[in-house]
Amino acid sequence: MFCSVSEKRYEGIYEMLKDLPTMNDTAIQFSLEFFPPKTEAGKEKLQATEKTLFDALQPAYASVTFGAGGSTQKGTRETVLDIHKQGVDAAPHLSCVGATRDSIAEILGGYQQAGIRRIVALRGDMPSGMGDSGDFRYANELVEFIRQQTGDHFHIEVAAYPEFHPQAPDAFTDLKNFKRKVEAGANSAITQYFYNIDAYLRFNEECAMMGLDLPIVPGIMPITNYTNLSRFSEMCGAEIPRWIRERLIAFRDDTDSLKSFGLEVTTRLCQDLLSAGAPGLHFYTMNQSLPTLQIFNHLDLKAEE
Repeated sequence: MFCSVSEKRYEGIYEMLKDLPTMNDTAIQFSLEFFPPKTEAGKEKLQATEKTLFDALQPAYASVTFGAGGSTQKGTRETVLDIHKQGVDAAPHLSCVGATRDSIAEILGGYQQAGIRRIVALRGDMPSGMGDSGDFRYANELVEFIRQQTGDHFHIEVAAYPEFHPQAPDAFTDLKNFKRKVEAGANSAITQYFYNIDAYLRFNEECAMMGLDLPIVPGIMPITNYTNLSRFSEMCGAEIPRWIRERLIAFRDDTDSLKSFGLEVTTRLCQDLLSAGAPGLHFYTMNQSLPTLQIFNHLDLKAEE
């Protein structure tokens, strides 16, 4: 049993956060992220994962990642359309690095015709060996282009970095870049995962001071494997606090204890976030159902009917 959350810690910031608009004023909403499977076995596993999580969480939507330079474009589309057929809103990731305006317009048109109403608009990473960055340099240019091409058809999600983008020269520049995405037409944001709630609260506070009033949904990464988590965190600039890192290292050869500790850490993080007024939770599932399902069940919350 986990300790109850004290709201005293968030006095002041909580008052600011609770007045921000949420994606739904009546209920906390959950969303999920998947990646396109590369094999038939992977497809079967993902379909089972989707069924389990869709039934349990009744998510507002499910996003599907997009490989560097569009390397998984076909797989992304297939996965998105499969989710859409199941009656769940699907949100394809759309990466603009290495893309042309014509290629992005074609992708947008295809999603419009298929009835897709959400997009996660990202700059994306430059694939190794690719020298041409394409027609877009930054995500705000992609967001602006989507609005020009499709008006208000798509609900546009953008990325937010409470611990700041690893390529940003400084924190203030990163905040200004985020503001550009919002002003270009973003509806809401999903954060990079983090384990330091103060980073999220401070990011929201600074956004509010800049006049940004969109929902900023925290991204949640379940902890099930130290080696993978350390590698992912190194790549994306997410900090693993020392007290968590040292415990995970100590549990490295004890899988059950590591997973139990990871579940406690992420559940308490989610409890704190929701108590502080976060508008929802976005789970990075890694195409697995159990870690996300365990967190959801430990939160003892009911998905929106």
